[in-house]
Amino acid sequence: MQHFWQDLAPASGSPREGPFSGYYPAALDDALELHLPIRVLPDGEHALCSLIVNQASFAVVDALAARLALKLAEFEPEVIIGLPTLGLTLADAVARRLGHSRYVACGTSRKFWYDDALSVPVSSVTTPDEKRLYLDPHMLPLLAGRRVVLTDDVVSTGRSIVAGLALLRAAGIEPVSVGCAMLQSEAWRGRSELVALGDRLVWVLASPRLRRAGAGWVPE
Repeated sequence: MQHFWQDLAPASGSPREGPFSGYYPAALDDALELHLPIRVLPDGEHALCSLIVNQASFAVVDALAARLALKLAEFEPEVIIGLPTLGLTLADAVARRLGHSRYVACGTSRKFWYDDALSVPVSSVTTPDEKRLYLDPHMLPLLAGRRVVLTDDVVSTGRSIVAGLALLRAAGIEPVSVGCAMLQSEAWRGRSELVALGDRLVWVLASPRLRRAGAGWVPE
């Protein structure tokens, strides 16, 4: 049983090569690190570092949102768009930090007034069953001609963000930046759409895919 859940702690300066047991200390900056639970993958030999924003403490969400908002401010965003489900918590917090009066939420629940032309298939590493991602057509006037940023909590395989980019393209929108709280492993680099973003892809912290090493875990 773990007696923590995404704890903030002073930076320990612990070796990045591990081995780690129970949690991975992800660096937030030079002063703080975030202790992320290690979740074992189905093969039993590999694991990922877990960040579940809507189950984290307010202190953790505030720390992530403040740092992401600071990075995104350089792009002078006018509207923050959040991806469901966990990205919505982060989008709300980031938009507030930037002084916005609201944010725009994409969703996976189809309302009767939605337009199927403003939807794309989507899945993720934590929810592999395919759904559809929707943008409420009533939100389009808020986005037209504005500097838009697309946000999610974690970018792992990149499937969710790529779906979000496709949805925005269907609405005629090219975001000025894409932001996330954490890059989880290097799998996202296999998505040419994300690599092409270059410096427009920003994040707060990064965590590696881990492999079993005796009683602990080390970066793969």
